Amino acid sequence: MPLFPEIGLGGFLILLAVLVVASFRILREYERGVVFMLGRFWKVKGPGLILVIPGIQQMVRVDLRTVTMDVPSQDVISRDNVSVKVNAVIYFRVVDPQKAIIQVENFLVATSQLAQTTLRAVLGKHELDEMLAEREKLNVDIQQTLDVQTDAWGVKVSNVEIKHVDLNESMVRAIARQAEAERERRAKIIHAEGELQAAEKLLQAAQMLARQPEAMQLRYMQTLTQIAGDKSHTIVFPLPVDIISLVTETLKRNREQRPLA
Repeated sequence: MPLFPEIGLGGFLILLAVLVVASFRILREYERGVVFMLGRFWKVKGPGLILVIPGIQQMVRVDLRTVTMDVPSQDVISRDNVSVKVNAVIYFRVVDPQKAIIQVENFLVATSQLAQTTLRAVLGKHELDEMLAEREKLNVDIQQTLDVQTDAWGVKVSNVEIKHVDLNESMVRAIARQAEAERERRAKIIHAEGELQAAEKLLQAAQMLARQPEAMQLRYMQTLTQIAGDKSHTIVFPLPVDIISLVTETLKRNREQRPLA
């Protein structure tokens, strides 16, 4: 006696054809299928055309492409007790579909939550100046910390980028004053270094002129030529200091030799 007498041979063939067609799956190049046999993990299939037996096997699709995820703004207190708001973006992808499906309920949500807590934890160990000036180093630290923790989920964090570090107005003004003071300090140092170099060059020039007295006379004539070329009604004749000293000594000697009345 047939098991289903009301279903003929044609109906059975049609049912079999429907089951065969329903068992075929097509996975794209960037997709993988995690197949379970009666609830137990069987294998990872794809890409291309695969066969999944209805009622006995179940398949979960996993996308292997890189996912770009924004990390919402987090309130971070730096090591020097400055409150800032920081947001970032992370890039990750699934490298082990089996772990991504079996080891964690939702790897996207888990990675997002882990990125938020890691961002606060890592940045809280650094001062504000480091957050503003050493973003590349902080990006690497956050990426490595995330990658170690997501490895058990079959997720690879390839990159982390800090986008914005928002400060309150009082802190912005304080940083502006600090930057202005730093620029003034550098300007004074540069000016002092210029004066030092000028003094060194003048000393060298004086030593060279002292070796040859004729050079001093030539310099004297050159100075007169420069003054005469200027459009000025005032002419200044520079006199060497030794000439002034000689005149002073001569006048003093004459006063001493003058007879008393």
